[in-house]
Amino acid sequence: MPIDPARIGFSPVGEGHYPLLQAWLNRPHMREWWGDPEEELGFIRDMVEGKDTTRPFLIMLDGKPVGYIQYWFLGHHQNEAWTKDNPWLLELPQEAVGVDLSIGEVDRLSTGIGSAALIAFVARLRGLGHETIIIDPDPANARAVRAYEKAGFRPVEKLLGRTGDDVLIMQFDPKANETS
Repeated sequence: MPIDPARIGFSPVGEGHYPLLQAWLNRPHMREWWGDPEEELGFIRDMVEGKDTTRPFLIMLDGKPVGYIQYWFLGHHQNEAWTKDNPWLLELPQEAVGVDLSIGEVDRLSTGIGSAALIAFVARLRGLGHETIIIDPDPANARAVRAYEKAGFRPVEKLLGRTGDDVLIMQFDPKANETS
């Protein structure tokens, strides 16, 4: 049975969350897709300290932290430093936001939390006025791709095969979850 997105909440990351995030980032299921834990935690610290415009949150299920989610502003990455290696960034609207997430506890993987969290987070972003919302999983991360599809994300057709082997650009489609 799917998890009701109403059970999901988001708590802005603060300094007190660093030990939990470090523990999660050191777990094999996160290291596989997120990279070096110290470097990733450094990026999160920069976000919390306002040195990076990305907004980090804990995913809360029934009030308990179960994962991490962030959103970033695509327009802030449409510069030479980023587009040199990622020219596809210029083919999306400057006002778009991107989302990244991971479930922290391995026993919570494949339980529907990721899809429910993404549905709730997208609703929050749309409530803030964001219309174009993307996510960019590694296509080899089949679990993530399935979760994102369940949440209403679809591949951006014009970018298929043009973003390298390790990035699949998916965009939220508000019609994807409509019942007929």
